[in-house]
Amino acid sequence: MFNKLSSMAYGSFGVSSKALVYCRPCYGSIRDLPFSLRTSTIGHCGCVGAIAAPRNVVKPRKEESRDFSGARGSNKDKSMPWKKLDANEFGIQRSMIPDSTRMVLNKLKKKGFQVYLVGGCVRDLILDRIPKDFDVITTAELKEVRKVFPGCQIVGRRFPICHVYVDDIIIEVSSFSTSARTGKAPNKSFRRPAGCDERDYIRWKNCLQRDFTVNGLMFDPSENVVYDYIGGVEDLRNSKVRTVSAANLSFVEDTARILRAIRIAARLGFSLTKDVAISVKELSSSLLRLDPSRIRMEINYMLAYGSAEASLRLLWRFGLMEILLPIQASYLVSQGFRRRDGRSNMLLSLFRNLDRLVAPDRPCSEFLWIGILAFHKALVDQPRDPTVVASFCLAIYSEVSLSEAIAIARSNSKQHNSHFQELSSPEKDTADSESKISQQVIKLAESIRSAARKLNNRDYIANAMSKYPQAPGSDMVFLSRLMLERVEKMFGNVRRKENQERDDVPSLERRINYKSLALGDFHETRRVFARIVFDTIYPLA
Repeated sequence: MFNKLSSMAYGSFGVSSKALVYCRPCYGSIRDLPFSLRTSTIGHCGCVGAIAAPRNVVKPRKEESRDFSGARGSNKDKSMPWKKLDANEFGIQRSMIPDSTRMVLNKLKKKGFQVYLVGGCVRDLILDRIPKDFDVITTAELKEVRKVFPGCQIVGRRFPICHVYVDDIIIEVSSFSTSARTGKAPNKSFRRPAGCDERDYIRWKNCLQRDFTVNGLMFDPSENVVYDYIGGVEDLRNSKVRTVSAANLSFVEDTARILRAIRIAARLGFSLTKDVAISVKELSSSLLRLDPSRIRMEINYMLAYGSAEASLRLLWRFGLMEILLPIQASYLVSQGFRRRDGRSNMLLSLFRNLDRLVAPDRPCSEFLWIGILAFHKALVDQPRDPTVVASFCLAIYSEVSLSEAIAIARSNSKQHNSHFQELSSPEKDTADSESKISQQVIKLAESIRSAARKLNNRDYIANAMSKYPQAPGSDMVFLSRLMLERVEKMFGNVRRKENQERDDVPSLERRINYKSLALGDFHETRRVFARIVFDTIYPLA
C-alpha cells in the first residue's frame, strides 16, 4: 500500500521526472501561434490595401486621442478609415465557433435578422486564442429573440440581454435596438460619416458604446467578415489597451472598466495607453464605490482563468492591490517589492502554478484562489517546515491517513525552494518526528481556516495595513461569509483513521476534472490546490 501511494503521490505532484506528463493538463486544444496582421482590408469604398506588417516590424505609433464622430472637417477621422476585413486572413474558421453558438447564429439568421459575434470573442479569435465565451448581437428585438428561442430569459434592468440556453451552456444575445436606447456614446450627435450605409451606421453606433477598442470588433460568420470601425485591429497589432472615449470619462461612466483594463492587459500581455494608465491611477479610489459582488466577479475573472500572476503584478504596479487585496499588498510591502519589480515570491509563484493548470475555457471556481490566499496568509503569519506543508498537501490530495501522508513526505528527497521566507528550515528526524509533524499539520490546517475567516474582517484588514504606513490602506471586503465558510471546510478532515476505507485512490494517470473544478466541487478543488502548493514548494526542474 505504501509503495502504491508513494508512486501515486510522486507522479501526481511531479517529484519524479518520469511522471512529468501527468503534472500538467494537456493544452493541445489551445492555439498559441504567433499573431500576424499581415492582411488586406476592404474599405467602405471597396478599395483594397495593406493595413499592417507582422507585429515585430511595426513601429509603435504616437499616443493620440481619437475622434470617431465622423464630424466634417475632422482630420483625425481621415487617419481612422473603416475596415471590412477578410476573416480568412486572420485564420478565423467557422469551426472555431462552438456548435451551441453556431446554432443560435443560424436560427436568427434564418429568421431574417442580421447577427454577429461581438466583443472579446472576436478579439481572441483574431489573436488565435480560445475565447472565454461568445457574445451575440442581432438586429432582432429581445422579444423577437424570445420567440425564436421560447426557453430563453431576458435578464438585466439597465442593459437587458437574452440568455439562450443550449444544453448546459448559456449564450448571451443582445440587441442593437436595446443598446441604442440604453447605451452612452462619446459623441451624442451620431452624425453619419460620408459613405456610410444603414447597416454600417448601426454597427458603428454600437461600437462607440464599447469599453475598449479591442473589444469593439464585430464578426459576421455568414459573410466571413470582421468589421473594425474604431481601430481595434491597429491596437491589437500594437498590443495596446485603449478606451473608446477619453479614459477619464470612460472610467467615470463605468468604474469597473478600470479592472477590465487590467484584466485584458494581463491576459493578453498588452500595455495600457498613456491616458488609460494615468486614469487608472488617478481614479483608483473610485473602486471603493463599486458593489462588492461586482468586484468579486472582476477579481475572479483575473485569477481563475489563467492570468492570475500577471493580474496581481499589474494590480500592484498601478496601486490597486492596496484597495482590493490589502493583506496581500502589505505582504509585498514587507518584502520590499517595488512597483515594477520583476522578482518573484511565494505568493506570485502559487498563482503562477495555478495559471499552468487553468485556462479561459477551463477555469477554476473562486474557492480555489481564495484558498490559496488563505494558505499563503497562514504561512506568512507562521512559517512552516516544508515536510509539514507537503504532508498536509498529500493528506488533502489523496485523502490518505495522516501517518501515510507524513511517511510519503518524509521519504521525498527533492529539494524545496529555499528562497521562500514562508518556509522554515527543515527539522532533523528524531524518534518522535512523526508525532510532531502530525501536530503541526493539524495546526497548519487550523491556521488556514483562521486566515480564511480574516479575509472578510474589516478590523483585521485595517490593522494589517497599519503596519505599513507607506502603503495606502483599505478595509474593503468583497468576500461573503458563506463563501469563506466553504473555503474553511476545504481544509478540515486531515486526521483520517488508518483503517478507514476509501472508495478510490487517485492513480498516476488521473487528470483534472475541469467541469467539477469550475463548479467548485469540494474534492476536486482540494486536489488541485494540493498540486499547486506542492509544485510551488518543490518546483519542477
